Amino acid sequence: MSRITIPQADQTPFASLPLLEAVNRQLGVVPNLMKVVGNSPAALEGYLSLNGALGKGAIGAKTSERIALTVAELNRCGYCLSAHSYLGSNLAKLDAAELDANRHGHSSDPKAAAALRFVTQVVGTRGHVSNEDLAAVKGAGYNEAEVIEIVLLVALNTLTNYVNNVAQTDIDFPAIKPFE
Repeated sequence: MSRITIPQADQTPFASLPLLEAVNRQLGVVPNLMKVVGNSPAALEGYLSLNGALGKGAIGAKTSERIALTVAELNRCGYCLSAHSYLGSNLAKLDAAELDANRHGHSSDPKAAAALRFVTQVVGTRGHVSNEDLAAVKGAGYNEAEVIEIVLLVALNTLTNYVNNVAQTDIDFPAIKPFE
């Protein structure tokens, strides 16, 4: 059971209602994560704004989902593993083997694999990556703008991982548990 309230519509702060309705229009559902974050209209607006902006970036949906899975596994976030396994499969059209590899920080796509190795270093070093780590991701074909997008995707996914880990948000996707 969630440790932070998942408010029903009549309990949701008024300023969060239009934001949650926009999520509903886009996804056809309002995930529990959004409802939890919606306890703070400012937090929900900030999260949705950054998420929306990064969705327009050069990284693309497939690699964004790959990054989300790698970060969720590293942060042991069952909610985000569940959500991004579902989104990765159904929206980004990643197959089961790729989803599993992504959780381990790997990919069958060489360029994506380089991004996930970099992501693993960003998370593991809290951003204090080596010159070699940065050179490797650039050498795989990512320009500096894309490197910044990767770092912001790590930060955005870490944010949701931490919210869900603190809240122990009730999972409303097919449940996936972190590896042991």
